[in-house]
Amino acid sequence: MKHETIETNAGLLVILTLIVISIGGLVEIVPLFYIDDTVEEVDGVRPYTPLEQRGRDIYVREGCYNCHSQMVRPFRDEMLRYGHYSLAAESMYDHPFQWGSKRTGPDLARVGGKYSNEWHVRHLIDPKSVVPESIMPGYPWLARRDLAYDDIERRMRALRRVGVPYSINEEEYQANVERFGEQTARMLHIDDARENLEAQARRGNYDGDPSRITEMDAMVAYLQMLGTLVDFSQYDEGYFVEFR
Repeated sequence: MKHETIETNAGLLVILTLIVISIGGLVEIVPLFYIDDTVEEVDGVRPYTPLEQRGRDIYVREGCYNCHSQMVRPFRDEMLRYGHYSLAAESMYDHPFQWGSKRTGPDLARVGGKYSNEWHVRHLIDPKSVVPESIMPGYPWLARRDLAYDDIERRMRALRRVGVPYSINEEEYQANVERFGEQTARMLHIDDARENLEAQARRGNYDGDPSRITEMDAMVAYLQMLGTLVDFSQYDEGYFVEFR
């Protein structure tokens, strides 16, 4: 009877609907004000270097997130296949995050260091050459295109505005030294972004061609760091299983 009364009274129905929506909105919004307390600090997690960040940009551009998630769920079958479940702090510098809800291909949260640079290059150019049953398309143009990074400083400044601690002055640089160590702090200084990008590309030689810096260099650099920043042996060691 009460249900019928509400449905036949338009004004009352609108008021009650707004109340329910407001409660639902508060439940979703209020926790965001405590996000700093929710995301725990984890040793090892750092922002992406300039080269890794450009690789991530290309990863997003090519739509890799449509088939590959980057979030290992806290279930036994997930950890047996991919390794330790994902920690919130691992995505704290991702804008946007790459968790995903669909897996046509395997989760990539722990792919860093699992395969050689050469394997990644071959896989990206012709996936079936290393995984015969793969249905992944090839991305051969990554090895042909020179990496565009003239705007890397602007990209880092934009990310800095949403909370990524790239430094622009001595005070911020010293704060990063204390937080991440001197070597990492140098890589996160915006004024030296292009120099750092070039140095990492030459040092890593990710695409196998030291004479130039390609989009393949950036993509492989990004893939090779995924899941490598945290020492998971200190987190629930008994449940950690190597990615295989």
